[in-house]
Amino acid sequence: MDMDVKNNGNDTPNEQPHPRKVRVFIRSQHRESLFNTTDHSLCPGDEVLVQTRQGNALGVIRTPPAEMHCDGCGRHSILRKADPEEIRCDRENRALEKDAYRICRDIIADWEMAMRLVKTEYLLDRSKAIFFFTAEKRVDFRELVRVLAKRLQIRIEMRQIGIRDEAKVLGGVGPCGMAFCCSTFLREFAPISVKMAKEQNVILNPTKISGGCGRLLCCLHYEYEQYQEATSGLPKAGKKVKLPEGTGKVRTYNFFAGTVTIDIPGHGPLTMSVDDLREQLK
Repeated sequence: MDMDVKNNGNDTPNEQPHPRKVRVFIRSQHRESLFNTTDHSLCPGDEVLVQTRQGNALGVIRTPPAEMHCDGCGRHSILRKADPEEIRCDRENRALEKDAYRICRDIIADWEMAMRLVKTEYLLDRSKAIFFFTAEKRVDFRELVRVLAKRLQIRIEMRQIGIRDEAKVLGGVGPCGMAFCCSTFLREFAPISVKMAKEQNVILNPTKISGGCGRLLCCLHYEYEQYQEATSGLPKAGKKVKLPEGTGKVRTYNFFAGTVTIDIPGHGPLTMSVDDLREQLK
């Protein structure tokens, strides 16, 4: 006897898994990005195919799929796991990149061009090779492009980058012992000034506040707004303040401990809470 089985709404055998987010390192973009995926079996180390502005590229899973809520992140989805042919092609591209780099570097040296080659990258489908370089001024590389295209039999793009971008492309380890922020998660470079270091009580030692690119550390920007809020309405270091104990100069703030140290002649250094200082200055 035939029986009709009604779906009460609880059984959804054909329902797609809820998208989760994974962090993927994309070599062509020199950083990690968040992607959506419905494949919850993905594991760190898996190679996947993703879509970029340049075309399809291989990426490496850094974190397992997880529920994550953030505005404006993970807008794109992983296409699928990379197949053996794509992985093989990517490995071959890396060997081709080394040869192309050597050829281009030698031509630049022979022609005494005022530019420095940083890195060469082939797109996954080998439709184009990108040559990253630095230069102090604009460079006429039209003849170089023609020679490279003829020798390598591929479309050529020359891309001039800045000093900070060079560190992003090459990667490295910062003074903190961690991988460069720009080559992992940082999407845009914010303007950094010595003033930021001063207001955060950082010792102004060039070797301490400079990154691998030789420019001021990008991380000086991360907590700058919080320091500005914390110091709002407070006298800066070196300024005089009148207290019941006497008139003294602000030596330094310790915002992690929430304290300020003031040098008072005849009294010595006085350490008090920042909140107490605010109250006494009212």
